[in-house]
Amino acid sequence: MKKILGALFVAILITIQSFSVHAQSNAKRSVTEIAKDVYRLQNNFHYSLVVLTGEGAVVVDPINSDAALWIRSEVKKLTDKPISHLIYSHSHGDHASGGAILAAGAEVLAQANAPDTIDGVKPTIRFDDYHEFSAGDHTFELTWLGPGHGSDLIAVVIRPSNVAFITDVAAPKRLPWRNMGGANVDDWISQIKKIESLDFEIFAPAHGNVGVKADATDVRIYMEELKGQVLAGLKAGKSVDTLKQEITMDEYKDWIQYANWLPLNIEGNASYLQASGQVK
Repeated sequence: MKKILGALFVAILITIQSFSVHAQSNAKRSVTEIAKDVYRLQNNFHYSLVVLTGEGAVVVDPINSDAALWIRSEVKKLTDKPISHLIYSHSHGDHASGGAILAAGAEVLAQANAPDTIDGVKPTIRFDDYHEFSAGDHTFELTWLGPGHGSDLIAVVIRPSNVAFITDVAAPKRLPWRNMGGANVDDWISQIKKIESLDFEIFAPAHGNVGVKADATDVRIYMEELKGQVLAGLKAGKSVDTLKQEITMDEYKDWIQYANWLPLNIEGNASYLQASGQVK
């Protein structure tokens, strides 16, 4: 009986491993040059950024271990130079896992509020509000966006291409993530205002489509309008279910995830407004 159970366990383990490898091999992946020497690497619904500097490659976000292996292989196709810098946009696991695969021999940068280690990787450079460095013929401007979506979220602006890599807090013509994860919506809006204060042209998000700086303003306006409508409805004594029926935000119906996430955005705003004492 023990031999039978042992054989069954091995068979199940092999099946699980085979399924995992198959799922990884079926990941939707692409490499797109969005500006000279600036590449956006897609792994399913997440994006990383790779910048070739002449002296090496600067990578923003490993995504996860499997994606990091793929990113490393793609970097080798793009340049014979090593990865010189790994930048964490923030420490959330769906963007910051697997960094050890890319970090060997590289400077590792993260905002000061990030954990001491990020999935086992200890940043070598930490900064508070702003950090700037040059690599080859490129300059990288790292700006802390303040509290809101996470406590260590930064924007990365690359010169001379004027590309901004921005994670999670905004994406061109795409609704914010589901119920916003219980975040402070006012702080989140302030993070977008910080993005608007930066000087860049190309908006390269970690989710969704590439756009321009004005797209960040559009996301802020959407969030402010939605928050205002939810607050007015709650103050009028309406239930969240009623608000999900009445608030349509029709002018945004062509945005990504409009149908799926608008009701959840309403729920997230209602939870925040009630918890923060703004409904009286």
